Amino acid sequence: MNNIETISKMLNVNLQQVDATIKLLDEGNTIPFISRYRKEMTGSLDDEQVRIVADEIIRLRLLDGRRAAIIESIESQGKMTDELRKELELSETMTRLEDLYLPYKPKKRTRAMIAREKGLEPLAQLILTQSGKEKDIEKVASEYINEQVETWKDALEGARDIVAEAINDNADVRQMIREKGLKFARLKVTKIKDAVDEKQVYESYYEFENRVDRIQPHQVLAINRGENENILKVKVLFDDRDSAYAIEFHYPVNLLSVFADELVLSAEDSLSRLILPSIERDIRRHLTEHADMHAITVFATNLRSLLSLPPLKNQIVLGLDPGFRTGTKYAVVDATGKFLDYGTIYPHQPQNDWAGSKAKLLAAIEKYKVTLIAIGNGTASRETEKLAAEIIKSNESTKYLIVNEAGASVYSASPLARAEFPELDVTIRGAVSIARRSQDPLSELVKIDPKSIGVGMYQHDVDQTELGNSLDSVVESVVNAVGVDVNTASSSLLKYVSGIGPKLATTIVQHRDANGKFSSREQLMAINGLGKKAFEQSAGFLRIRDGEEALDATAIHPESYKITYQLFDILKLNPFASLAEKEPIILEAKKSDNLKKLAQQLDCGLPTLIDIFEQLMKPGRDPREDAPAPILRSDILSMDDIVEGTILKGTVRNVVDFGAFVDIGVKQDGLLHRTQIPNGTVLRVGDVIDTVILKFEKDRGRISLGLNKS
Repeated sequence: MNNIETISKMLNVNLQQVDATIKLLDEGNTIPFISRYRKEMTGSLDDEQVRIVADEIIRLRLLDGRRAAIIESIESQGKMTDELRKELELSETMTRLEDLYLPYKPKKRTRAMIAREKGLEPLAQLILTQSGKEKDIEKVASEYINEQVETWKDALEGARDIVAEAINDNADVRQMIREKGLKFARLKVTKIKDAVDEKQVYESYYEFENRVDRIQPHQVLAINRGENENILKVKVLFDDRDSAYAIEFHYPVNLLSVFADELVLSAEDSLSRLILPSIERDIRRHLTEHADMHAITVFATNLRSLLSLPPLKNQIVLGLDPGFRTGTKYAVVDATGKFLDYGTIYPHQPQNDWAGSKAKLLAAIEKYKVTLIAIGNGTASRETEKLAAEIIKSNESTKYLIVNEAGASVYSASPLARAEFPELDVTIRGAVSIARRSQDPLSELVKIDPKSIGVGMYQHDVDQTELGNSLDSVVESVVNAVGVDVNTASSSLLKYVSGIGPKLATTIVQHRDANGKFSSREQLMAINGLGKKAFEQSAGFLRIRDGEEALDATAIHPESYKITYQLFDILKLNPFASLAEKEPIILEAKKSDNLKKLAQQLDCGLPTLIDIFEQLMKPGRDPREDAPAPILRSDILSMDDIVEGTILKGTVRNVVDFGAFVDIGVKQDGLLHRTQIPNGTVLRVGDVIDTVILKFEKDRGRISLGLNKS
């Protein structure tokens, strides 16, 4: 099976779709561009499918490259056979390739090598073949005594070393033991006797044992962390019968042979010294890779949901970055995110200037006509929420919102923040970021390394390269799905646009600052470094509002402008007409029979025509508008208000393996355990849900939630 067939089978799509996608990728086209503007060629593969094709073809080509190198190495040794070549060519994983290569792989000086140098290879072959002709093992072994082999027992010991290595080098033996191990081996975890675990973080694993195929990804990551911190000791326990059977299946013992016991001893040595330690590393690596992949997927899903939260338009926001000793920083931004004012208040201990803080914020709210208070969800957030609730009672036109402040401190100290607000203190920049996050989460969060946005578990323990690549892909996908206003976007946002990248994003912003706003997409071609290919890849994702060309504000690609204007002529449609005027004409044209005729008349594909109609109905539509609006609160609940059975609206803050953490407007997020989530229900960060309090442990600050189904 070639690479195209392999990917086709994985995605359950036809060969032509995969072949076309690979060719487009090889030509330097980006994933967002291919999935959005080359649907006719790919058979309308979506963003995720194209990304899988891209990842898989890289993996398979790496596999092909390693295969070629192994074949070349074995051929150079003059040891290639037709059967081995066939095995290598049919290998579908790197593990299988390496198993087959093991006997031919250059090794450090081993016990088996030393034994061969002593001339003991023929004796080893007698053990392997279980020769039964000789009855006196001492007599046979004595024939191999020489200057380097002093006794017949030394000869047998060296021969067993050769046999042990031969068994270890057998790819089929290793594969059988590995497969059995991945199913039936057990992971045993114990606490290191003198290790200090002050907060009892790993208490669940002090005496832990489970089959490796039943261990959950979050357990693997917790165990790995405990092991790295020298608190836990981990061991893989194999079933002795499975391991022994794998060897005996390939190297059967002949009970009539004088070498029967020697083969048994060789097998035991091979298992304990060579095979099982290696397979144990394989199993641990497999568990870790699987756990990493799962954790990264959860993180990526949560990040996508967070970035896809709908923007709150036309809000003048006062952002609060809560704190105790150093005070709570505040910053005011206008409806476009422009910075207006800042200050510091000290409502909490040790100063406890509640009245002065309240007066100061009320003055800022009145002065700038603030409509929304955004409170960071870190230290002192709930205490600050109480202050906001009191202020709102004095100013009913203002609401408040709790904002995820993860990464705000990272942004505040970044070169980007220093360039944006050189005159502001680091802490004030954080308040500005919190305020802007409520207005447009995507535009603000792209300024932060995605790994610093805490919407997952164990993000510091997983493969950092894989995590970074995955999260960057999520940001790229969301940014291009939403589209970017090229006249207002920061370089942080522009760098994720298809075909742009960091260097060109900076150049675009510099060009805009020097020459003023762009009035058409075509003007982008004048930017130094933005050539035809970059324009092709990026133009459809860059929006220009109120420009010279009406279509520049839509997701219609410039390459389809001619078709679009031909469509206007055919339908006698005014592109500047209101939606009420356009809608009946477009709906009639979109009927399947009419659509096919139009596509033929315009000589374009159906997917492109459908996309054009979608943009004509809702020009530059923001897909985030489909998400539920965040809850804007006007009062606060205290822990004393919590009673079992209370029904509350909540916002999902984080989704993890065992459930979802939900902000219900009190000091502590509640846990909606996975057992309370109906099968088939998918929760995402930012979802607004109706919850019911199932259990409240006030002394421990734990709130257990259920979904309100009434």
